[in-house]
Amino acid sequence: MHYEMLKHTGEYPIIGVNTFLSSKGSPTLIPGEVIRAEVDEKERQIARVEQIQAVRQVESAQALDRISRAALSNEPMFDAIMEAAKVCSLGSITEAMFEVGGQYRRNM
Repeated sequence: MHYEMLKHTGEYPIIGVNTFLSSKGSPTLIPGEVIRAEVDEKERQIARVEQIQAVRQVESAQALDRISRAALSNEPMFDAIMEAAKVCSLGSITEAMFEVGGQYRRNM
C-alpha cells in the first residue's frame, strides 16, 4: 500500500511530523524542509517557560482551575483558555484539559 494511504489509515505511525493540506487536491503536502531549533534556542525557551512558571505560580494555578471548572461544568472554555495563555504555557493548559477531558487517540 502507498505511504500516504498507510499514513491516513493509521497503519504507518507519524510522530512529530506536520503535514499540510494541498491546494491542488492532493490529500497532503509534505514540506520540502523541516527546520529545527538550535540547541541554545531550545534551552533559552525552556528557561523562559520555567521562569514564567516560577513567577506566576498563583495566577497560573487559578487560570488552570478556571479551565478545568469550565470544562467540567460544560461551559464555554474559550475565555478561560485565552486568559490562561497570559500566564501559562501551552503544555500546562493542554495538560489541564487532558486531566478533565481525556486525550484524543486516533483509532488504529
